[in-house]
Amino acid sequence: MKKVSKILVTSAEENIRIDRWFKRHFPTLSHSFITKLARTGQVRVDGARVKSSTRLKQGQLVRVPPLKVEVKSKKHRNIPDLSKDQISFIRSLVIYMDDDIIVVNKPPGLAVQGGSKTLFHLDGLLNALKFGGLERPKLVHRLDKDTSGIMLLARNSFSAAQLISSFRNREISKVYWALVVGVPKPRLGEINAPISKKKKFGIEKMSVERWNGAEAISDFSTIETAGRHVSWLALRPHTGRTHQLRVHCSLIGTPILGDFKYGGRQAFIDGVPGTRNLHLHARSLEFKHPSGKKKYFVASLSEKMNQTWQFFGFNAAKTFDAFSEWETKGKIKCLSLHE
Repeated sequence: MKKVSKILVTSAEENIRIDRWFKRHFPTLSHSFITKLARTGQVRVDGARVKSSTRLKQGQLVRVPPLKVEVKSKKHRNIPDLSKDQISFIRSLVIYMDDDIIVVNKPPGLAVQGGSKTLFHLDGLLNALKFGGLERPKLVHRLDKDTSGIMLLARNSFSAAQLISSFRNREISKVYWALVVGVPKPRLGEINAPISKKKKFGIEKMSVERWNGAEAISDFSTIETAGRHVSWLALRPHTGRTHQLRVHCSLIGTPILGDFKYGGRQAFIDGVPGTRNLHLHARSLEFKHPSGKKKYFVASLSEKMNQTWQFFGFNAAKTFDAFSEWETKGKIKCLSLHE
């Protein structure tokens, strides 16, 4: 690299240290050299000086000074060649594509990003979605491994920056579907309950933290019920905390079906197909396209999840606006721990 460049931090690089970010992009650089670059102000993030231990956030721009190294593209950076089956699989998930974005319907059980024990994941398959484009598609948000549904990918750096900004500024409307155990009271409302990460017996999970937790707000609306046993809910998060919807559903006494982590044994119902699978699905996204136009997409349920809907007599094919009732009745604050 003979010139200064600026590189966008992707969702896959969220919260990693700047020195480790450099090792990913420029593996031949020594740690001492990276530390020197930061100490002397040659490396900057969004124009500001940083330490080598500074953690990055999605959407930031990293200033990279001229370096006497060969830059390895992501195409060649520890990404194995994909098999025909893998290429066919990831392409079968695409429900929309244009020059700027790709929309996919992620199945349950597919991790979005890799880890020490996760070798098969969405991020590792993205080379198959270039479709002749100059850049590898970029993740701009995430879903839990066991959550299915709609995901948005950017096909270029400009689109990635626009979409990451929209997610961060809460300009994108997301609606999830869930089957929960029990019937919420009231059947329509808002949950405002801050949450934070806690570690107990070596296991990390999110929990409600009234005074020191991060703001977490979710709307819910009951679409249909099967007696008093199960409810089909539409969920609309206004914030994007880890496991937010799972924690909030459990908090109001209706854990998501199959969510043992937050619902315990109450989250299982004997005799129900797939009762041990998490029944949470990212149903729709409404957002401003990088071109400036409004876009709306929906993702259908997976075959196995739809079997559970049918078991309770729910018709996932019908169309409706789950939150239209609020226009006449107004928003009901079901639970607020901030007041």
